[in-house]
This record gives sequence, structure tokens and C-alpha cells, in this order.
Amino acid sequence: MAGTNASAKKKNTKNTVLRVLLYVVVILICLFTLYPYFVTVCTALKSRAEIFSINGTIFPIKAIWSNFTDVWKLAPMSSYMLNSIVIAGGSTLLAMLCGIPAAYALSRMKFKGQTAFLGFVIVSQMFAPVVLLIGIYKVMMAFHLTNSIIGLIFINAAFNQAFAIWLLRGTFLSISPEMEQAATIDGCNRVHALLRILLPVAAPGIVTALIFVFINAWNEYTVALTLISTDTFKPLTVGINIFNGYNMIEWQYLFAASLYAIVPVVILFVGIEKNLVGGLTSGGVKG
Repeated sequence: MAGTNASAKKKNTKNTVLRVLLYVVVILICLFTLYPYFVTVCTALKSRAEIFSINGTIFPIKAIWSNFTDVWKLAPMSSYMLNSIVIAGGSTLLAMLCGIPAAYALSRMKFKGQTAFLGFVIVSQMFAPVVLLIGIYKVMMAFHLTNSIIGLIFINAAFNQAFAIWLLRGTFLSISPEMEQAATIDGCNRVHALLRILLPVAAPGIVTALIFVFINAWNEYTVALTLISTDTFKPLTVGINIFNGYNMIEWQYLFAASLYAIVPVVILFVGIEKNLVGGLTSGGVKG
């Protein structure tokens, strides 16, 4: 009896030590991940003189909160923000409108060359936009979309389409076909079954794909920098370069504007946190 208690006590001690080590590792990872954002906030609160001071520190000596309002006076931030919302929202909508039917077809229908097509979808994710930048520019030139928000919507939707299809296909595979069969018996055709039965059930996966496509389109920089030359059509990621001058970089304004670019992403993550894990798990079903 004494030996059993000692063994149980030893096991509990070991579990406690492992749990503490796990917490320490998680805390260190969080600190390492959040440190750049901490530096961004501190720099955004400094004056130009303090930033370039030899004796400067990470923490601002005196917080200059007016930096966050000055950026709206010095640059057309509202225009940049609206452009980013339109581009990211339009790209997400287009990617979902094309991705949901494609993912449903790949999960329910069998056709010759399906495996090769799925492999092509995955391989297409390996090519970064910068690799195809010259080709993208020539295509956009041919369609007169080089200095257009519509062109950026098409490009962002295209580059995020493969991820949306792959994730949503796994989501639909995790849903039993018997639900569609029951809907068919009740008089629904395939389209009605998809809209009324499958989409509500697949909501976590759809939300997850939606948020990742939106964030990727929101953060896109290289293609937008190449295609957009008019200040009126620049998204926020490109527009804030206005504080990166030839002779002087206004770091306090650049970092303050960068924080405004982070806010929508944080809000979206907070809003879909509950659906995120479920959506990624459903997207991992093996087909």
C-alpha cells in the first residue's frame, strides 16, 4: 500500500514538473512572438528626436499619443484603409464563391484525373506571387488592370483559391453524405442541399477559410506595390510607405500606421476564435 502511494506521488510530481516546463515554454514562445509588437507600440509613442537619440531606450521617455492622430492628417489613411477593406473583402468573396462549389464537387464527385488535379492545386501554393510578378504584370497590362482595385481583387482571389479549395474540401468530406441523401428524399436537389444543409454544417470550415483568405489579401504587399502607382488606389500596406521618405524615415508615424493595419486582423481573430480550431480540424480530413 505504501509503495503504491509513493509511486502515485512520484507520478504526480513528475506530471507537475512537466506541466510547469510546458507553461514556461509557452510563455517564452509568447514573449518571443509578441516582442516585435511591443517594440512597435513603444516606437509609435516616441518623438522623432527620441527615436534618433543615442541614449534612447525601448520605452518612450514621454508618450506622444498625438502620433496616432497625426498620421491621419499627414497621409490619406482613410482612403488607404477603405481600399484595403474593398480589396480584401472582394478577394475573399470571390474566392469563396468559386472555392465552395469547387470543394464540394471534389469531395462528392469522382472524375478521371481528380488526383492529378488535387496535386496541381497543392503545387500551385508553392509559387509565391513574387516569382510570377513579371507574368502577372503583363497579364494585367493586357486587360488594362494595372492601376485598378479590381485587378488586385482578382490577383488576391486567385492566389488564395487553392488554399480555400483544399481546406473546404476536407470540411465537406467530414460531413456524412447521408445528410444530402435525406435532403434529396425530401425533395431538395443538389444545389438546395448544398445551400440549406451542408453550408450551415460546414460553417466552421468556411469561416476559417474566409479569415485566412481575408488576412492574406489584407497583408499582400508585393503585387500591390508593382501594379498600383496612383495614390488614390493604394491599399494600406503600400500607402504607409509615404512615411518612408528619401531623406528621412518617420519611424513614429510608420509604426503608428502599422498598428492601424494590425487592428482589423486582431478583431477578426477574436471574432472567429471558437470556429478556428474546428475549421482547421475538419479541413484536415483525409480524402
